[in-house]
Amino acid sequence: MKHPPRSITMSRVQPILSIRNLSKTYAGGFEALKDVSLDIETGEIFALLGPNGAGKTTLISIVCGLVNPTNGTAEVDGYDIIRHYRQTRFRIGLVPQELPVEAFETVFKTVSFSRGLFGKPADPAYVEKVLRSLSLWEKKDDKIIALSGGMKRRVLIAKALAHEPTLLFLDEPTAGVDVELRKDMWNVVESLREEGCTVILTTHYIEEAEQLADRVGVINHGELILVEDKQTLMREMGKKQLFLHLQSELDSVPTGLAGYDLELAADGRELVYTYDTRGERTGITALLADLNGAGIHFNDLRTSQSSLEEIFVDLVHKAEAT
Repeated sequence: MKHPPRSITMSRVQPILSIRNLSKTYAGGFEALKDVSLDIETGEIFALLGPNGAGKTTLISIVCGLVNPTNGTAEVDGYDIIRHYRQTRFRIGLVPQELPVEAFETVFKTVSFSRGLFGKPADPAYVEKVLRSLSLWEKKDDKIIALSGGMKRRVLIAKALAHEPTLLFLDEPTAGVDVELRKDMWNVVESLREEGCTVILTTHYIEEAEQLADRVGVINHGELILVEDKQTLMREMGKKQLFLHLQSELDSVPTGLAGYDLELAADGRELVYTYDTRGERTGITALLADLNGAGIHFNDLRTSQSSLEEIFVDLVHKAEAT
């Protein structure tokens, strides 16, 4: 049975992107998207998560006018993506996972050319601003072929920003780059939002979504499982655990503590208590009292909350089981 995705209440301001009942069936009958509906608010960073083949790239390709939908509609800033193709495409910037760039052209000319493709007048000052924001200005006269993989990725972003879009799609923006460059590019994404650009990104790095996103969407087998505010998602669905480092080793959890969700770890030197963060009471106070009553003492304790990655994996497994 199909369930509509959970979602936070949207504002009354017209969303920059509004998707309604979008579906895509390819030749041969493969359903890449199944009745997807989604609103993206102006100025937010939205992370779309899902395993390979989940439908992320198909969804982006439809909105960007690269693939035609089988059913449904999508509007960008109030313009229909099919009936008003020019108006919508003008407002969109796309950074795909892989795209050949002009290997023997310079960075500055490549980005300037991309601006001209959208009918924008030449504006060297704006191109300079984009290149500086991406730490590319010192490479402006370098040929693309001479750049590192990370710098080429930055050039793709600069090309997508050249015509001053208000909605930017980043499809796996930091795939294949090192950790240092990845974090540097996170700063770039956040600065884009500060300048008024709405950003939608797909990523395999859950840490990336956890760091950047205001809201998270989870898609699997073409269906949008959930759309939720990131903090609300982690608070409502995340499990919290209390780790108690014991003074004395235990062979098993005492039967008198069977009412608690307890596990032994670290070869009997640690008790792990899992509880629901949504509950009015955590049960920790009662647990500590019962531990003391059972003669079980501990040297140290710590807590840990589920990461977005754990929540994501749990959601996908639950969706596959239904």
